[in-house]
Amino acid sequence: MDGDLGQDWVMLARVCSAALNGIEAYPVEVEVNAGWGETLIVIVGLPDAAVKESRDRVTTALSNSGYKFPMGRTTINLAPADVKKEGPSFDLPIAVGMLAASEQMETDQLENFALVGELALTGAVASVGFW
Repeated sequence: MDGDLGQDWVMLARVCSAALNGIEAYPVEVEVNAGWGETLIVIVGLPDAAVKESRDRVTTALSNSGYKFPMGRTTINLAPADVKKEGPSFDLPIAVGMLAASEQMETDQLENFALVGELALTGAVASVGFW
């Protein structure tokens, strides 16, 4: 199979975030890939239950904020994949990554920010008590 097959429709966005391991913070890269296929959102990279639930919070928040639900398969990778990710603090970077990957937002500045935040179903950003 040709390695370039389908590259015209696949969009990848990278958003910087952070997580805690004890009292130490470490960087987490949130990669969002939007492509063809059955409409499905998959989160990988050792997410706990609260992180897995973010797919429902994020999609509802985006919809209630006037954005379109991304159709097709969306894969969200939280790297590094070998460290457990906990809590709702990845809602905001996942949402921004989904908007960028589905071309509903254009920016070349994502690499300059680290995003951390929980989303309310209205789309409002809630503090996460992270620091």
